[in-house]
Amino acid sequence: MLLQPVASTPFNRTSAEITDAEAGALARTTVNLFNAWKLTEAQACTLLGGLSARTWARWKEGKVGRVDRDLKMRMAHLMGIHKGLRHLFKDTSRGYEWIKAPNTAFGGKSALDVMLQGELSDLAVMREWLDAERSAW
Repeated sequence: MLLQPVASTPFNRTSAEITDAEAGALARTTVNLFNAWKLTEAQACTLLGGLSARTWARWKEGKVGRVDRDLKMRMAHLMGIHKGLRHLFKDTSRGYEWIKAPNTAFGGKSALDVMLQGELSDLAVMREWLDAERSAW
């Protein structure tokens, strides 16, 4: 059997940056997601990188101001986590409950406990873990 050459696809970075309009939509969706997850104000602010309680209150009123790059990435990871849960659990309420349930994969901690460590990388790790879990299907 002869190996066939594989055509490579050149890397083309068009626009990977999250726009301000997209960030506003992410913020509104994040508010809805955190309501579904039944998070406390403190938990919400921690997941959003130490967002102030006042800013979080404005977001819940629909008033989203400037969103920096770190916050955009946090929200993008949260949406990836949500997407992963939607793929794993056809019943959305089971996915919302899973977030707070103790899990042996995380040493008895819940996914929320892992994410609440506060680092952007904690959200990335959870997203990667969920992506790996659903890719086995």
